[in-house]
Amino acid sequence: MRRLLFQGLVRSPLTERLPVPDDPELAALSRKLDAAAKRRLGRSLSIRAIDAGSCNGCELEINALSNAFYDLERFGLKFVASPRHADVLFVTGPVTKNMREALGRTYRATPDPKWVVAVGDCAIDGGLFAESYAVIGGVAEVIPVDLIIRGCPPRPRDLLNGLLALMEQPRRAASSP
Repeated sequence: MRRLLFQGLVRSPLTERLPVPDDPELAALSRKLDAAAKRRLGRSLSIRAIDAGSCNGCELEINALSNAFYDLERFGLKFVASPRHADVLFVTGPVTKNMREALGRTYRATPDPKWVVAVGDCAIDGGLFAESYAVIGGVAEVIPVDLIIRGCPPRPRDLLNGLLALMEQPRRAASSP
């Protein structure tokens, strides 16, 4: 036990490095993202996160967007509890048979214009769970997907860059599954 304690004191922590105060790259990303949301919607962007059957790795990275490192609110972005208030659906994990109907209902409850983002490798094609008897496949098997963000799990900065790409792409026609 004592050996573990001393190792913990000597080794550096296994976390991200502290952000540089006023990181210029992150500040530039924040300005672009805020301007794109205002230009596209005339207001801030609201995100609803949906776990369609994941291992929770992607959810940890999505939740990191709200911590002091990334502080999503300063980008003019916020998470909402109801799909009725959302502009973007962040869907993680492979879609399980038990979540298929709930995902479809959530999509239909989200007002137009809406975007769907498949977050992580599992949401794209089922990932390592693809062959499971309980998995239907990726998000696109159930609802239309506007953007995919690769990674297992993707980093928070990748999520922010993905949102910026989403705001800058042309709108697609609304469709229902």
